[in-house]
Amino acid sequence: MRVTRRELCQGTALLALAGAAVGIWPRGYGLVGAALADVSNEELTVPSPLGEQSQGDPKAPVTLIEYAAVTCPHCADFFMHQFPTLKSKYIDTGKVHFIFREFPLNALDLAGFMLARCAGDDKFFPMVDTLFEKQREWVVQKPLEPLLTISKQAGFTKESFDACLTNQKVEDGVKWVRERAAEKFGVSGTPTFFINGKKYTGNPTAADIGAQIDGYLKS
Repeated sequence: MRVTRRELCQGTALLALAGAAVGIWPRGYGLVGAALADVSNEELTVPSPLGEQSQGDPKAPVTLIEYAAVTCPHCADFFMHQFPTLKSKYIDTGKVHFIFREFPLNALDLAGFMLARCAGDDKFFPMVDTLFEKQREWVVQKPLEPLLTISKQAGFTKESFDACLTNQKVEDGVKWVRERAAEKFGVSGTPTFFINGKKYTGNPTAADIGAQIDGYLKS
């Protein structure tokens, strides 16, 4: 499905059709280990056709993978309030390799991720950060204009904005990540984490994830 201007303008209707798709995950707080078998890091670390978006040392002893959606409020809360602690304590110190994966829940997520990809590798994370920080501004009845305003801050023009949202290669690449996660790893909501192949869901704090990371670092 190609993201069209009409679909973007109907964003809230698409969210409604998805049920509680924004931030869906029937859960309490904390980090919840899944009952499914662990997944090999070799399988998990197969990169997207668009390339991997990651931070930290690829040779770090712990690999933390997050599947997220930019319209997901839990994901936004994690990235704004929990991730900075994990980054300074584990990622920047070479203990953890963090990989961010797109898991769009609706057309707005798909559009946001496409724009982050089109922004370029050096602007991917800043763009995602901004989409999370300004989530209430663009996940609205008419998201096109606020999304364009955010994109212009990353260097987009109206022309490059429109070109990105009709780029089939970028769209297919983002969808590939989601479909592989759902089919191979049983991901069905956001955020979902894998720590050295072990799957976790929930609404964790930095301390929750840090406790799991510390277990691997001590072993």
